[in-house]
Amino acid sequence: MVSGLREMSNTPNLRKFALRLRIFSNRRRHEVLAEDVFRRIFCWERKRAERSGRCFLLMLVRVESILQANQSERALSEIVSALTSSTRETDLAGWYQEGAILGVIFTEIREGNWKALESLTPAKVMASLRTKLSPEQLDQMRISFHFFPERGDKSGIGQPANAELYPDLFDGDEKRKFARFVKRSMDIAGSLAALVLCCPLFVLISLAIKLTSKGPILFKQERVGRYGSRFMFLKFRSMECGSDARIHREYVKQYIAGEADAGRASHTQNAVYKIQSDPRITRVGKFLRRSSLDELPQFINVLRGDMSLVGPRPPIPYELEGYQIWHRRRVQESKPGITGLWQVKGRSRVKFDDMVRMDLHYAKTWSLWLDVKILLQTPAAVLFGAGGY
Repeated sequence: MVSGLREMSNTPNLRKFALRLRIFSNRRRHEVLAEDVFRRIFCWERKRAERSGRCFLLMLVRVESILQANQSERALSEIVSALTSSTRETDLAGWYQEGAILGVIFTEIREGNWKALESLTPAKVMASLRTKLSPEQLDQMRISFHFFPERGDKSGIGQPANAELYPDLFDGDEKRKFARFVKRSMDIAGSLAALVLCCPLFVLISLAIKLTSKGPILFKQERVGRYGSRFMFLKFRSMECGSDARIHREYVKQYIAGEADAGRASHTQNAVYKIQSDPRITRVGKFLRRSSLDELPQFINVLRGDMSLVGPRPPIPYELEGYQIWHRRRVQESKPGITGLWQVKGRSRVKFDDMVRMDLHYAKTWSLWLDVKILLQTPAAVLFGAGGY
């Protein structure tokens, strides 16, 4: 039944098994893909499912304990043979972790079959494995099933339900350790320099806020950082103290759903996706918002490590309730920042979906040079107030 097993080396180390196993049955040939190939396909399928809504099932079979036995090669052949008889020709099998975890992607699952498959697939796989393995070997295996897109509480949508199932989010950080270290160094140096240089502005703005309206100088609000972590976000207060948040909450819901009205100052200007003439904003607050000076206290957030100088804007927790599944990647793939592509390319003149695409493009193409270019473009965006309201 086993056609061939190509080893990466002559050592008996199980983690250096062949790039692929070719398993023949009476009807077809089945391949076990290498770890890097299988994981790449899995990440593509997960992202496609998030956009299309079409479901797929990932089965993970932990076989490390079995493969450590003397008959490891034979046991592996039996396991792969059992998996082959339990899958379709369109399903993909491969190493999720070389020599330790086998994975199978059951593609194109109709949502109506979700619950039935959730109970039938484990039973079918286990029945097939019982015909190939001994009870002792079965006890050493651990099988788990994971449906995508993931279901769960929307309040925690910014955080992956299981970090192990999002290897692309963490592998990139591991490969770019030095670049991430430099980015963090830039954040610390930049935020310290900004806080020192802007001390006179802090004093003037604080006096202006205190003399024109009642309430604290700083506005504190819980925001969502990378992987769903929560932190206290700081801004200069631009609204009357005790303002009702329902106005903003309702508008954000419409904006994310693409139902918000886009105001126009004239037929020559772009649409503006922002609450305009907000009655809650003070006279000083209106100037602070248009000039982005209300954002200055966020350099404290950067210094603390909650944010970066460059990255997507951190959402308010209730914003996550309106997110589609693919939207949540904007708070998974990058640490939030004070400025970013959205800020230098239109800010409130950009639709929500387009803003998310900008954030995902930034995460995909991130480099230190890209951060530098965005930082250099930010002063002009602030000076001319494009999209600031």
